[in-house]
Amino acid sequence: MLFGSKTIDLSQPQVMGILNITPDSFSDGGELFDGNRPVLEHIVDRAAAMLEAGASILDIGGESTRPGAETVTEQQELERVIPVLAALRSRFDAVLSVDTGNAQVIREATTAGAGLINDVRALRQPGALAAAASSGLPVCLMHMQGIPGTMQQAPVYVDVVAEVTGFLQARMQTCMGAGIESSRLLIDPGFGFGKSLQHNLVLIAGLEQLQKLGVPMLVGISRKRMLGAVTGKPERQREAAGIAGALFAVQKGARIIRTHDVAGMVDAIRMWIAINNAP
Repeated sequence: MLFGSKTIDLSQPQVMGILNITPDSFSDGGELFDGNRPVLEHIVDRAAAMLEAGASILDIGGESTRPGAETVTEQQELERVIPVLAALRSRFDAVLSVDTGNAQVIREATTAGAGLINDVRALRQPGALAAAASSGLPVCLMHMQGIPGTMQQAPVYVDVVAEVTGFLQARMQTCMGAGIESSRLLIDPGFGFGKSLQHNLVLIAGLEQLQKLGVPMLVGISRKRMLGAVTGKPERQREAAGIAGALFAVQKGARIIRTHDVAGMVDAIRMWIAINNAP
């Protein structure tokens, strides 16, 4: 699949490393952020480590979307994301994803060298659809019930797999109607975004249904609450559970795994590939 000027082979699973340029993300908020500004030295060091460990994509986000998170202004998001994107683009030959649904951020990130738009709101914010269409970049559309501030208060589904699939199919059709070819689309079922533990478990068990949409699937469960609910472990001790869940998702068709813990995930996927390629 073409990501800007770079091609990634999605016939095999790939790893996306998370770079949260925020003070309040649920697991690593503030680690790459000081006061009101990104700490470029720390960001570059972490990006280098993730790429050395085998990440194919780096995902840069300037707005926390954890449960209960507050929105940030457009200017705040631009000030967080664009300098980081420019700094990484100048240093690394890697695919850089921007985790945003803001139209102006999409436009400026495209100019600054982004290779993927990764939007938890599936291009539903004002102007986002048109900005993404004109960017020429691939877009990952994620399912979310509600908004980050309230999404976990009382999520309700009759059939979570069917409803997530139907939502993503409808957003794909809207995107294609706006001029975004299906070859530029990816989907993300949105684990933890307006879903209870039971919803998440049922959804991950039924991920093969999403393959019927015919586009690559991205999955992100790294350090999430669902892992803590099952294991009883705090965020920094959920890597093993996250790897187990991610490998199950890979077995069900996921082709990009979004994670904080790149090295362990890369090793696990390499082992999965080796086993699947055995005579």
